[in-house]
Amino acid sequence: MKELSRLALVLTVITAGAALLLAMVESVTRDPIAQQRRLVTLNALKSVLPPADNSPDQDTVSLVTGKDKKGNDAETVFYRGRQGEDVSGIAFTVVAPDGYSGNISIMVGIDPVGHVSGIEVLQHAETPGLGAKVEESWWKEQFKGKGLDNADWRVKKDGGEFDQITAATITPRAIVGAVRRGLEFFKAHKAEIIGGA
Repeated sequence: MKELSRLALVLTVITAGAALLLAMVESVTRDPIAQQRRLVTLNALKSVLPPADNSPDQDTVSLVTGKDKKGNDAETVFYRGRQGEDVSGIAFTVVAPDGYSGNISIMVGIDPVGHVSGIEVLQHAETPGLGAKVEESWWKEQFKGKGLDNADWRVKKDGGEFDQITAATITPRAIVGAVRRGLEFFKAHKAEIIGGA
């Protein structure tokens, strides 16, 4: 019995020490991780937004855009770029849940009219050399200037105007659909996104 108590005490001390060490590491790395995330967001915003003279990550509005898998409200942050007092562009993230290898996260930039100024693929698990080609600039460039009013939001294989990638149609189809849904949400909530400026 004495042996069991001693082992329990040793295990408790080791566990408490490990928990304390993890808490210390977390407190030391919290700010650098947050700063790195901000830089990643700023780089993505810079690549998709029209020119802006503000910090779009500091000028945001969040709206409920659906439900998550648990039935909770899912919010999307809309980043507003400005030239002076005027909104010059809006950026937001959409997720294509129907990628070949799972979710694809895309940052979409649009002008105030609702035409795409750029897209950036933030995260995916698509096949290297096939679906991963959606990260290449030639493929992303085809979205520029496109809106709900001037584009058929399907891949060419389905009768639309967006290039699919040979042997990887599922990935482009998923991204085109996700961007289209993002534009539709923006159109329906434009006053809340821009007007709340």
